[in-house]
Amino acid sequence: MEKALIKQSQDKDLIKGFIAGQDRCFDELIRRHKSKVFTTIYLIVKDRSVAEDLFQDVMIKVVRMIRSGKYNEEGKFLPWVVRIARNLAIDHFRKMQRNPMQRESEDYDIFNSVQRAEGSAEEQIIWEENARYIRKLIQQLPDKQREVLVMRSYADLSFKEIAAITDVSINTALGRMRYALLNLKKLAQQTGTPQGYEEAAVQR
Repeated sequence: MEKALIKQSQDKDLIKGFIAGQDRCFDELIRRHKSKVFTTIYLIVKDRSVAEDLFQDVMIKVVRMIRSGKYNEEGKFLPWVVRIARNLAIDHFRKMQRNPMQRESEDYDIFNSVQRAEGSAEEQIIWEENARYIRKLIQQLPDKQREVLVMRSYADLSFKEIAAITDVSINTALGRMRYALLNLKKLAQQTGTPQGYEEAAVQR
């Protein structure tokens, strides 16, 4: 499969190509979805190096399952991979809770893939300040609300996909998102809203 054709192919066609022995097809799947999968992992473990290791573990598991014929969710590759990533990350998090020897990494921002506003240097500075402010607010949300908010607003998953990944109903996922936004608003009111907060909160 030609490089240009690979980039235009749907996930299901890339999987077929990979099964047929074209490794470049899987490379494209990784390029296409790495940010969303990594964000899901980091959201849970909150440590960059651990998230990188777990991401590699996820990819190894995905390859093995595809090659063994266990992938049967044609057209739903990303939610399938995110579900694997979430389960591995939760398993790791539970182990670390029993043996809390690591501190949270502060050198990675899970929102670093968010598209920044174009404009003057002053506007860029304001945007970055708002992004840091929003990140601090989001980290104060309950885990389940934060998870849905990041999956929806930053990983760009649908509520149907989020519901499948988190093993809840769509209504529950919608409810968690609603409460997350309400709590964000309350936190913003309590701490003082910086200039341009509304724009930064939705820009990605």
